[in-house]
Amino acid sequence: MVKKPEVLAIIPARGGSKGIPRKNIKLFAGYPLIAYSIAAGLQSELTTRVIVSTDDEEIAEVARKWGAQTPFLRPAEFAADNTLDLPVFQHALSWLKEHEGYEPDIVVQLRPTSPARPRTLVDDAINLLMEHPEADSVRGVVPAGENPHKMWRVDPETGLMHGLLKVDGIDEPYNAPRQKLPVIYWQTGHIDAIRPERTFMAGDSMSGKNIMPLFLDPDYTIDIDTPFDWMRYEWLVSNAGLDMVWPAKRRRGLPGSIKLVVFDFDGVMTDDRVLVDQNGIESVRCSRADGMGVRKMQEKGIKMIVLSSERNPVVIQRCKKLGLECIHGVLKKADILDNYLKENQIDPDEVVYIGNDINDLPCFPLVGCAVVTADAHTAVKKEADIILLHKGGQGAVRELCDMILNA
Repeated sequence: MVKKPEVLAIIPARGGSKGIPRKNIKLFAGYPLIAYSIAAGLQSELTTRVIVSTDDEEIAEVARKWGAQTPFLRPAEFAADNTLDLPVFQHALSWLKEHEGYEPDIVVQLRPTSPARPRTLVDDAINLLMEHPEADSVRGVVPAGENPHKMWRVDPETGLMHGLLKVDGIDEPYNAPRQKLPVIYWQTGHIDAIRPERTFMAGDSMSGKNIMPLFLDPDYTIDIDTPFDWMRYEWLVSNAGLDMVWPAKRRRGLPGSIKLVVFDFDGVMTDDRVLVDQNGIESVRCSRADGMGVRKMQEKGIKMIVLSSERNPVVIQRCKKLGLECIHGVLKKADILDNYLKENQIDPDEVVYIGNDINDLPCFPLVGCAVVTADAHTAVKKEADIILLHKGGQGAVRELCDMILNA
């Protein structure tokens, strides 16, 4: 029998992030960012151990909660802003050998800032490395978004520009059609599979000299460094339908055919606040943009209802103005929704539900897609299929309507 290689996945996650403070444990599409990389290691069929190398006890605690091991805390000198990967991995393997006698055959690096990974990516990288004994490592790459042959250097003396790269047979590559230029690849942070005895444990190289490429679908190219990156990519993983690794249940996209959209009221059609005057009369705040979205859906013949636990007459009045069927004063929403679908012979797989709080959770398994607002309760975000960019009462309904109509 061929001995199965010992494959260690290492997730480097220091605590001192500056661009996005505490980003490694900040919730990203409902889960701590680091949980996506931990899940990629744990769900691999070939990885035998997953550890997180961190200098931060809070990160270590979150990592353990999601199934990773944290056998040590990384020394501060290996957790500075300018610390390279090399000393981090040398420390991890030296510590494991010294304290446990543990020496893996292959090390996989999973950076937390690249959370969107195809479900087979880790095993694909490991298999590729094992199939090529001449390779020191495997690195994930995608076609470069910008071709460096069309990039320039500026001479500081003359102020004139010169092409960055030269190409044999093409005098001016910066003026050549893209199709005539060499294909260039960009390394991503998704995956590195490495033979440690030939690389960082044998010298000062993380990847060695013989590096095999693992070609990734560019749709998965995500690298989070700034708050804008965070917002943009959180929307992408929540809505683009990527067949990726998830820390918990797999997210569903919008159904191909939608026969019914069910809206919660408070926190979805309102901003979840109530104004009370001296006579005890309550009022809420809604978005006019939401009303336009509802009308556009009605024009397309898409059925919509409001299912609310609120008993205030304001619910009825708002629904009456929008022309929406309203079922309010409901304590057990799931029971009412289940009966409604059966009575109206509506296929649950063709139903979209949007909510924002824990009383909406029992409805999620009854429909084809569960959507939540941007300010939904954390527990609800974890179970949702789609997390909107807008908050309740501030355009969330309009965003969902536009999403459905555009689809």
